Amino acid sequence: MTTWDSLYARRATRMRASEIRELLKLLDRPDVISFAGGIPDPALFPAREFKQAYSDILGGPEAERALQYGISEGSIRLRQWIVEHMGELGVSCNLENILITSGSQQGLDYIGKLFLSEDDTALVQWPTYLGAVQAFNAYELHFERLEPRANLDASDYLARAEEKGGAVKFAYLSPDFANPTGLSLDLEERKRILSLAGDLACAVIEDAPYQSLRYDGEPVRAMLALDCDCNGGIENSRTLYCGSFSKSLSPGLRLGWICAASEVISRLVLIKQASDLNTPVLNQEAMARVAETKFESHTARTNAIYRDRRDAMLAALEKHMPAGTSWTRPEGGMFIWVELPEELDASDLLERSVETAKVAFVPGRAFHPDGSGGNTLRLSFSCADTGKIEQGISRLGALISETVMSRQ
Repeated sequence: MTTWDSLYARRATRMRASEIRELLKLLDRPDVISFAGGIPDPALFPAREFKQAYSDILGGPEAERALQYGISEGSIRLRQWIVEHMGELGVSCNLENILITSGSQQGLDYIGKLFLSEDDTALVQWPTYLGAVQAFNAYELHFERLEPRANLDASDYLARAEEKGGAVKFAYLSPDFANPTGLSLDLEERKRILSLAGDLACAVIEDAPYQSLRYDGEPVRAMLALDCDCNGGIENSRTLYCGSFSKSLSPGLRLGWICAASEVISRLVLIKQASDLNTPVLNQEAMARVAETKFESHTARTNAIYRDRRDAMLAALEKHMPAGTSWTRPEGGMFIWVELPEELDASDLLERSVETAKVAFVPGRAFHPDGSGGNTLRLSFSCADTGKIEQGISRLGALISETVMSRQ
């Protein structure tokens, strides 16, 4: 019998796939109100528009091309829409600055392949997106804490990276409505990160899957746009922008993109060719048609619904959470980050919550590369209606209050 554990690459042992599978099972339990999944509400997908797009493609002269292999860079029609979309975000770019990926998660994996070697360092927000930690962990790197609101000293980062035998390769962050906190960076914080990256001579990875999900406040200029402003255009920029259609139109089609200097894109295209040749052409062509006609109106409609759900969750937290509990107040996205009294552990609480309160959430420790954050948790409001939100937060608040009282 093969002893697989002895054959796996050492990096594989750092994954947390089993933990994630257990959490995903909770989404299928009809008796549990789930605030766990960071996913869009499937009832809001533009299914009719996609059905028409696929029908038009397969019933017309483009059917053969849509069912054939495609170029690794991606559909010209879809990339052209992205070029125009990036222009609206303040980024002047061309087709050669865009690579279509099979979801933005694939983009993160490719970026890891391109930049990371063993013992290199990545700067990340704390907490940060678990999917990024998983993607980058495969390359046996080190994570350093990135605090946009603090004084950032490049020399400290460089010294610690050198001690570990590698280099600082990039700063990874989600500046708009980050997963898991829901928080955004203001203009000065974005500029501070870009300045630090310049001092470190490293890249900046701007992960922006929630950028279009704004409910309040004024949009802040994209970091890639700020980088282009300061350095004479995208070809001189150090920022890679990772966009996605998963949160706005459909996650099932697995479509995202990377926008960056053409030299970087050309290297990522080689990785794409070696990985899966190309993202399915049929899906790209359908997405292009729906994005061209429905992106603005659809996101406006879904944002209004998500805004109501966010407001309902914030009101319920205010009403039901005990003293000593705090939470973020995001202007968009899908998440609210909760900090419990220090003596509580969210992982222990989850087990009791699912069995007794019938409420699911994601414990916050998974989002901390060092395993800290035991008293934190992530709530998602995207897939529960306002009635379920009130009911679920009421139950969760009662359980937390009971747990706090039992420890006094």
